[in-house]
Amino acid sequence: MCGICGAVGKQQAAPIVFEGLHRLEYRGYDSAGIATLVDGRIERRRAAGKLDNLHTVLEASPLAGTTGIGHTRWATHGAPTTCNAHPHSTNRVAIVHNGIIENFEALRQRLENIGQNFETDTDSEIIALLVDYYLQQGASPKDAALQAFSRLEGAYAIAMIFADHDGLIIGACYNAPLAIGFGEQEMFLASDSLALVPFTQRITYMNNGDCVVLTAQAAEFMTFDGKVVQRAVHHTKLTDSTTHKDGYRHYMEKELHEHPLVIGQTLQRMINPATRQVTLPPLPFHLKHVSRAVMTACGSAFYAALVGRYWLEEIARLPVDIDVASEFRYRNPPLNPDSLGILVSQSGETADTLAAIHTLRHNAAHILSILNVTHSSMARESDVVLETLAGPEISVASTKAFTAQLTVLACLTLAIARSRGILDPLNEEEFVSALLNLPGCAAEVFKQTDAIRAVATIIAEKRNVLYLGRGNLFPIALEGALKLKEISYIHAEAYAAGEMKHGPISLIDTSVPIVATLPYGPLFDKTFSNLQEAKARGGRLFVFTDAEGDKHISKIAEQSIVLPHVHPFVAPILHAIPLQMLAYEVAVLKGTDVDQPRNLAKCVTVE
Repeated sequence: MCGICGAVGKQQAAPIVFEGLHRLEYRGYDSAGIATLVDGRIERRRAAGKLDNLHTVLEASPLAGTTGIGHTRWATHGAPTTCNAHPHSTNRVAIVHNGIIENFEALRQRLENIGQNFETDTDSEIIALLVDYYLQQGASPKDAALQAFSRLEGAYAIAMIFADHDGLIIGACYNAPLAIGFGEQEMFLASDSLALVPFTQRITYMNNGDCVVLTAQAAEFMTFDGKVVQRAVHHTKLTDSTTHKDGYRHYMEKELHEHPLVIGQTLQRMINPATRQVTLPPLPFHLKHVSRAVMTACGSAFYAALVGRYWLEEIARLPVDIDVASEFRYRNPPLNPDSLGILVSQSGETADTLAAIHTLRHNAAHILSILNVTHSSMARESDVVLETLAGPEISVASTKAFTAQLTVLACLTLAIARSRGILDPLNEEEFVSALLNLPGCAAEVFKQTDAIRAVATIIAEKRNVLYLGRGNLFPIALEGALKLKEISYIHAEAYAAGEMKHGPISLIDTSVPIVATLPYGPLFDKTFSNLQEAKARGGRLFVFTDAEGDKHISKIAEQSIVLPHVHPFVAPILHAIPLQMLAYEVAVLKGTDVDQPRNLAKCVTVE
């Protein structure tokens, strides 16, 4: 959510900052702006809407200067207008901010009482006015910034520049990410290292509670009390090609086609080819002593966790509680030192999931996180991290990260089952073989693109769609419905197939398509019966199945899409792919902004 970029050095800052913001568009935003120092004065350009609007403003009124900061804003406090767009500025300081300042009302009241004037409806402006106040009292830029940080409550990544202090940027982060890039006689700053890839591959990921003083020559890190600290410099594996579409229509299409590679890479990391067993990194606790698991996540990651619950309880016989992260704290579940918290997140910065970690830590539970970003806040606060190896995911709607999360959860399930003495070697070999065959089967799914597009032409004309699944495929139906809602703006609901008779069946008529995921297996007959009930009431059935299932499904379905046959254990991973493809093709037909759907952000860093 939101994006920050800054540059200080020998080149004009505005083009660098704009390019960095462009690479952060995937995070979701509704306004943008840049501020630089020009002859010691703060100059800024802002625009509501997309970066194209800001580009038009900059073409009409360019920004000079070699010190600059920029921001893409996703509105929380205050409407997405030019006035509320960052950077916020006084004559002395300009700031950009990701996150939320929870005590801004109280701070605003105090500053208004002493004559400070506010121009926006945002919580972020309080930072600029607070720093400005300390500057008026004679504080240096660094001291004014540190005094301001000590007054702020909430979550924030901040960058600021100061009038008459060319060559200086001060940044800080608390419960929000900030990365520093090291160039040749120039330094960079961004909320995501992906923004820095064109300029440097030497990156420092700031710790929670860090402040940084940037000049063209160096970065000095310190804590909020001014104590100087050392932070490691990493060589990022990201390359400039990760931000290109490589000939695909959208990033989402490109990322859909990366499913087989991502699943394969993740399996390669987690399965020892010699023993054909899952190998986890060293753990600070023993899995066989875990008495129960507590799983939590948000959005698609939550649906991945739901599948994980089916696996952990059925295969590893481990009791599992599960909550969406935004509700986990408030339910206040009983925990003990034998509980294992399993958290799933693409970014590792999701505010609600971070809050869940804090609850688990407070209750002395073990914490295992499944993440795509190992230098994230969640990674630092976890006992162990299992990496998904999905690579950067630019499209807001998660695709390849979802199947990577499922792949890790499948491997984790086998490791826990073996540690608990539940899984015999023959069964483990069967499950591992099913996983290793999965990348090839995933690649086969794309042979059905034309069939999926044919279904999409029907779905695109509808206002409501029902999705059905049973067992560990019910969460996949939820994922399919979510994807359709996210990027096509069509209302979709998913139900466990057996629940149709308990209310949703009243929705069925000839105008409501029913999308079902039903490979042939142990639950086929039960779900097939549910589909027959829907067909009898005029339901139009579009079913994802396999060759054996199609022998039955073709008798009642308007269209069946035949996928490769896989072991029921890995069926959720495979069947997620065509449901995501269907949502994509519908969105393309409807002409929506596929990669940046309205009102959505990639990384939700506020609660």
